[in-house]
Amino acid sequence: MGARRTGGASLNRALFGLLLALAAAVPTAPAQAAEDCFIATDLDTGRVLAKQGLCATRHPPNSTFKIALALMGYDAGLLKSETQPVFSPPPGENPDREAARGPQTPGSWMRNSVVWYSQILARDLGRERIAGYLKGFAYGNENMGGLQGEDEPLVRFWLSSSLRISPREQIDFLRRMLKGALPVSADAVSATERLMAIEEQPAGWPVFGKTGTGHGRLADGGLDRGRPFGWFVGFARKAAHTVVFVRFTALDIAAPEPLGPLARRQAIAILAPVLAAQAP
Repeated sequence: MGARRTGGASLNRALFGLLLALAAAVPTAPAQAAEDCFIATDLDTGRVLAKQGLCATRHPPNSTFKIALALMGYDAGLLKSETQPVFSPPPGENPDREAARGPQTPGSWMRNSVVWYSQILARDLGRERIAGYLKGFAYGNENMGGLQGEDEPLVRFWLSSSLRISPREQIDFLRRMLKGALPVSADAVSATERLMAIEEQPAGWPVFGKTGTGHGRLADGGLDRGRPFGWFVGFARKAAHTVVFVRFTALDIAAPEPLGPLARRQAIAILAPVLAAQAP
């Protein structure tokens, strides 16, 4: 057998583990999955290693857009390192979460998912520059217009708003990033990867990723708390082998917890057997 295990046996084992992980991790009744996707692909070949659910529908990226913003910020020279620049909350900004309060660095911005830091960065980048990057990234529908009546779309267009991207497009975006095929510098990619590092190592593979949590919209434009969704997108790397993955989940009832962290836990559980079936 070669260095990389292929064929039906190993794939079937991975898919069996995938189903077991989903059964253990998905919320119990009465919550119903309105839409569900997990997909993992080999970086080099694009081969699908595991897939579950519907992965072609576009959804707002919410905080997973921080990956794209980091690439833009580093490439434009606005972000300098994991510790610079330090931004403080704008006047009147009072985040609900303690971790999002007080001064933040690029590292804590990504780790704590700080919305106001993203908004400062978006203003500094400006509409024209962001639009150019979105086009170069082929990032979903590239729509920065916001929703009707939405205040200052430039700092909200990715937050349950006009910008939308499918799980498959997230995979394509991440693969292009990791292959150096985006119109940003190699240093910007390396710096963004460092911000994405997390603690979990399923099957001994270091994982890099970002969560996203959001809600659908009501007819009047308000958030629909009865239609939550969550993302976890990223990649796992071991030796010279990299697996790119996306987890998206949505419910048709209010969730007892943010679905981004739930999607992260689900993805880590799902990834363990998928990665174990790959050669390092």
